[in-house]
Amino acid sequence: MKFLWFRCDIILPSAALAVGVLAVALAGFFIKRELEGTENTEQHCTMAHEAPENVERFKSEGHSAFVLGHTGELGKVLVDELNKLKIFKKVVLVGRREIPLDVGPEFEQKVVDFENIDDYKDVFKDLDTGFSCLGTTRGKSGVQGFIRVDHDYVLMSAEVAKAQGCKHFSLVSSQGADKNSSFLYPRTKGQVEEALKVMHFDRLSIFRPGVLMVDREESRPMEAAFRALLKPVSYFFPTAISVPVRIVALALINNAVAPPSGSTFELYDNKAIHQISGISKGCGVKRSQSAPERTRTD
Repeated sequence: MKFLWFRCDIILPSAALAVGVLAVALAGFFIKRELEGTENTEQHCTMAHEAPENVERFKSEGHSAFVLGHTGELGKVLVDELNKLKIFKKVVLVGRREIPLDVGPEFEQKVVDFENIDDYKDVFKDLDTGFSCLGTTRGKSGVQGFIRVDHDYVLMSAEVAKAQGCKHFSLVSSQGADKNSSFLYPRTKGQVEEALKVMHFDRLSIFRPGVLMVDREESRPMEAAFRALLKPVSYFFPTAISVPVRIVALALINNAVAPPSGSTFELYDNKAIHQISGISKGCGVKRSQSAPERTRTD
């Protein structure tokens, strides 16, 4: 059978075979990523399992924190989880605008001008723990705007926070971050990581999540389409290349309340983030306090 100049009896079976081979290859890749562990799997799982005890100890120590980027999708979820757990006596939400929030009295929003962050150093005074979810996109802010927010604002804020007493700084970076990358996004993230290392925080925790699974309030059609395609993959291979924002938020919290590991620098990839969260697969049956009963680990 021919259609115009195409031989459908030859092309269609060949195309089907090619699609089948590609599907098998992708399935193999995802299965491998799903089944492989991390170098410190036991340590990560222990952190998740001991979260209830760590939370109670941490509360009694009277810590205070700040969150950069609380108006973003991940930042909102992090604030929500912090509000549920009440682990800090004070939480300052640092951003360029205020948003409506239903949180406890320990939370306070502070509007700052990141271009002149030194003028707002008192905002960070005596806050020993910091979370950075600050970021934008190239499409939204352009190349220079992206670099200014994801690189400059993060580092300038970190410098001020450290000078004002921040001991433990946690950064949400990105899977594939590499200061030597030819691509803007991973290169910028990698450069931020390297710059933070030389600031010498008492404890620096860097999280490199995969594709963040979230239903954004703002419209990003291409991103939404990509996530829709990833949903079957994330269902069958939940820890391979993607991660729900709530899992990232819980990993940030469980890590923050855990005793220092003995190293001043901690790096967590996508698989580790799932493990530390306490609600993902791979770490036995004990439940993190951050997780509701219906989400016990397998």
